[in-house]
Amino acid sequence: MRSGAALFFAVCVPLTALSEPLPGARELERQGGELTVRAVGATAFSLPAPRISKAHRRDFVVGKSLFNENWVASPASVKTRQGLGPTFNAQSCSSCHLKDGRGAPPENEGDPFVGLLVRVSLPGKQGQPSVPVPHYGDQIQHRAIPGVPAEATVVLTREKKKGSYPDGTFFELESPRYAIANPAFGALPANVLMSPRVAPVVFGMGLLEAIPEEALLAREDPTDSDANGISGRANRPFDIAAQKKRVGRFGWKANQPSVSQQNFSAFLGDLGITSPLLSAQNCQEAQEACRKSFALPHPEIDAQSLRQVDVYTQLLAVPAARNTGSPVFQAGLAAFRQAQCASCHVESHTTLPVGSPGVLPELAGQTIRPYTDLLLHDMGEELADGRDDFDADGREWRTPPLWGVGLVPVVNGHSRYLHDGRARSLEEAILWHGGEGARARDIFMAFDRSTREALLFFVGNL
Repeated sequence: MRSGAALFFAVCVPLTALSEPLPGARELERQGGELTVRAVGATAFSLPAPRISKAHRRDFVVGKSLFNENWVASPASVKTRQGLGPTFNAQSCSSCHLKDGRGAPPENEGDPFVGLLVRVSLPGKQGQPSVPVPHYGDQIQHRAIPGVPAEATVVLTREKKKGSYPDGTFFELESPRYAIANPAFGALPANVLMSPRVAPVVFGMGLLEAIPEEALLAREDPTDSDANGISGRANRPFDIAAQKKRVGRFGWKANQPSVSQQNFSAFLGDLGITSPLLSAQNCQEAQEACRKSFALPHPEIDAQSLRQVDVYTQLLAVPAARNTGSPVFQAGLAAFRQAQCASCHVESHTTLPVGSPGVLPELAGQTIRPYTDLLLHDMGEELADGRDDFDADGREWRTPPLWGVGLVPVVNGHSRYLHDGRARSLEEAILWHGGEGARARDIFMAFDRSTREALLFFVGNL
């Protein structure tokens, strides 16, 4: 079953799904408000916002260069791109976020890990940062500059899991298993917690950041007071710049409060590039060669350059939804609502008004359709990583936005979904839902085949 395939059949959706009026085709198409672009090709995720101001145009171009070009180890002749490592996962932001899109796990045993990293920690206390693993920190860096050992390698194996719909249609899922091999600084503790994470898409981040905090908090329901089976709640990570906890919006567990912190954290954790707010090299105490390697005066990326990367990631345009006027798309949206997917994948938000402090003018006052509440939800034991991350527990994940999800195969050449890329299609992503998502999964499974296909057509055209 392919989510983007042409469909030629009658679609049956329960009439109760149609009780709320469906938005018009134009409204559905403009997912990013005035930052929407009609694009369906390989560059669909990499275009600037149509209404980008002259003041931000140069920053966008320079930020794009900093995001896409490879960084190199120092000393180097390229002064503005040196400082890579000493240990790292990638040489550029775009190595993982290829074409500003989505990463994927390796397809075959022995393939390189590109666009996927593995977080590690020891059991800790909820509400606090994850506990680093002695000698390794909180992320396995599987690459290093010459003369410095990489921390370890990660091995991925998969197991098959078979199932069937109530109508007798069979399906098969792949369950991943990760292990740490070739540890350079001694075996990791037996109680180490591992969490593989694929790189998410980059576009639309500025709009998500501009959603009012009170609008997100208004959707919290940690005790499920309305008894609908959904108990979303905000993560509250520590904001390094503000020196206080704030509502998280970015990362698979909403453990980053801002675009800027997401970016400078990734520069250090993934590339080994220090910045004004994270100025210490990522070398653990036992990593002697790492600590003694040649290093530039810190920071390796300055505040102005980092701001330009922030502007780039904030002002990437959102691709328009496609086929929004077709009967199948409309029926798919009705089925999406009937399955209660919209309880977490909230359809629309309005960004902060023009003139709000800290919001770029291009992002203000926009009605957007990202299909997320940015809250944490218990997704069941099968998707659990066991790691607490500030207020997120080991079974909770942030609701990922769905805008542009159907273009991932076009832009990135794969159809891998969920936080670790285990799902090979949008259909499989739904079938993996557990916990708070189990009811939506079960309703989807109970639909007749044509209604399931309509829902997948809808999501595949976002």
